[in-house]
Amino acid sequence: MQSWIKLHNVSLDIPIYGADKSFRSILANRYVGGKLNTKKKSVSVTALSNININLEDGDRLALIGHNGAGKSTLLSVLAGIYAPTHGKVSHHGKVTPLFNITPGLDTADTGLENIKTIATYLGMTNKQIKDKTDDIVNFSELEDYIKLPVRTYSAGMISRLCFGIATAIESNILLVDEGIGAGDNSFAEKAKKRLEDLYNRTDIIVLASHSKELVQKLCNKAILLEHGQIKCSGTVAEVFERYYPVEANKEEAITT
Repeated sequence: MQSWIKLHNVSLDIPIYGADKSFRSILANRYVGGKLNTKKKSVSVTALSNININLEDGDRLALIGHNGAGKSTLLSVLAGIYAPTHGKVSHHGKVTPLFNITPGLDTADTGLENIKTIATYLGMTNKQIKDKTDDIVNFSELEDYIKLPVRTYSAGMISRLCFGIATAIESNILLVDEGIGAGDNSFAEKAKKRLEDLYNRTDIIVLASHSKELVQKLCNKAILLEHGQIKCSGTVAEVFERYYPVEANKEEAITT
């Protein structure tokens, strides 16, 4: 059966605690971007409102919008980190959130030990880790360093190791926030090909990004989010046509 993921009338309310009402209003407007609800005894923000999405094999969806529009929140709902207050999320296929390529990194452990730890955090089984370890080691070009504590690595070596692990995962539905770093410049071309291989073997991708170039290259669909609501959806070109003139007008207003 093919992979798919569906959101039906999904809304998410996030409660705000420990501050007076005026401060909470400022906080909600500035950082969450949702609608402040003060009618009930507790104060909450509607971070997402009536979201409907239907994705199938081959779909590469971009989430576009300003900071606080709800992009990362929507990814978290898709990943199961947040349960919707209203509506339903359903899917077929393994969902992998790739928000951080260094989960569980321990610099006191060896490279080999970190492969197992990080890969486990990213949802790989013991068999998959065993099957992929040689590939990760060869890709990262760490050679004998792989048996040494990560604290002895340079920043570039750590980046190559973590990038190699993250791009070794097998997933049907991949959730990505702002793209995946490709490591140091000398490694960029090799990393680029490996990342493309990951994307090509993934059935569905949902990408939240401010990078116009990345979205145009990777995605075939897009939705524009504003204050937790879908303002428009369609092809990347169609949504960009709605979004970027708005941004240009904002910049023009600021400079005049």
